Amino acid sequence: MKRFRGAGRGLLISLVVGAFVAPALAQDQPPAGAKSGALTTMQPKQFPVGVQWVLVSLNGKSVGLNQPTLQLDAQLRMRGFSGCNTFSAVAYPLKNQGLAVGPLALTRKECAKAEMELEKAYLLGLRTTGKWEERDGGLLLVGQAGELKFDRALF
Repeated sequence: MKRFRGAGRGLLISLVVGAFVAPALAQDQPPAGAKSGALTTMQPKQFPVGVQWVLVSLNGKSVGLNQPTLQLDAQLRMRGFSGCNTFSAVAYPLKNQGLAVGPLALTRKECAKAEMELEKAYLLGLRTTGKWEERDGGLLLVGQAGELKFDRALF
């Protein structure tokens, strides 16, 4: 008789646990009748890693011939040309198309005043970037210091 009671309790516990776990598992299952390979939920976008980008506008203003560049590799190292110097930083793609850029390491070459001003605005824009978006084959970075618009580099 004691054995039966122990088994009954185990069955009762299984039924109670199953009532809570089964609905949670069912949420991860595709809906009945869904085609295999069909998207059932919105997939988060991945930051385009390994792509070389060229800055085309900064806060809506076209950039001259010394176009800054940007690339993020698979190890989350960001590097590029900033208009006068080269830079590197660690960047962290975040949820909801967020992006956090760490402190910048920069060479110390001195250039013409216009190039240095572009470089300062570009690096400030990168450092304060909060969101990114791929739009019309380009990359848009938006942050506290403004908007950086990039096109894919041809080299």
